[in-house]
Amino acid sequence: MPNYNALSLISKIRSEAHKMIVSELEKRGIGDIVPSHGDVLGLLFQQDGLSIKELANKVHLTQPTVTVLVNKLERLGYVDRIKRGEDSRVTFIKLTDKSLALKPAFQEISDKLNEAIYGGLNPGQREDLEFLLEHIYRRF
Repeated sequence: MPNYNALSLISKIRSEAHKMIVSELEKRGIGDIVPSHGDVLGLLFQQDGLSIKELANKVHLTQPTVTVLVNKLERLGYVDRIKRGEDSRVTFIKLTDKSLALKPAFQEISDKLNEAIYGGLNPGQREDLEFLLEHIYRRF
């Protein structure tokens, strides 16, 4: 009988990736950022000036959770809250110069993670892996 342990393997991969991220951040002297902050910052590197609601939807977290992350990033000087437009209830989260200076380090760490995940796989295997993981994710 096969030993179905995909969830255990996914959990172990996530744990090892988390350790790698923390280690790589520390090597670069970035001790105040944790992997959960990276989700928000990484998204803002791609599209700066998103609302909390947009961030929450894109990183698949609740708005209160994203608010806590943004509050911490704001206290650390990595993001600013900007009110603009006609609806003053909507606040947009913008990167600061301090966070923009982290972009090269984030890219290096991302490249290292991608190598750990996809290294040694041919293009077809990479596509298969993505397809299978996406298939599993969508079932939840």
